[in-house]
Amino acid sequence: MGLGSTAKKIQLVSDRAEQMYKQVQELQGRIVNLEEEVDDTHDTVKKMDHQLTEQRALLLALAEERGLDGEEILAEVAIDDLDDADDAAETAEETTDESSAPSGE
Repeated sequence: MGLGSTAKKIQLVSDRAEQMYKQVQELQGRIVNLEEEVDDTHDTVKKMDHQLTEQRALLLALAEERGLDGEEILAEVAIDDLDDADDAAETAEETTDESSAPSGE
């Protein structure tokens, strides 16, 4: 093996290392941006959660002012939502069962 061949191999290794370094730098920048986006999303969710809590309190107060039991209404809605979710799950299960059944040909 001559010096020319060794120099060529060293140059190839050096080029690869430089490419990998650039990729790592790019990846690091993407991770930093992602962390910032996650932080922003977290702040937004916290604000929305706080606003939702305020709105719920306001709606319950309005319901009480009109002689309605807000908690009972919310419980009924939650039950209806569960029933709808159960119906959707059953429909999805039936569709899956029908599509996996033998065709009988």
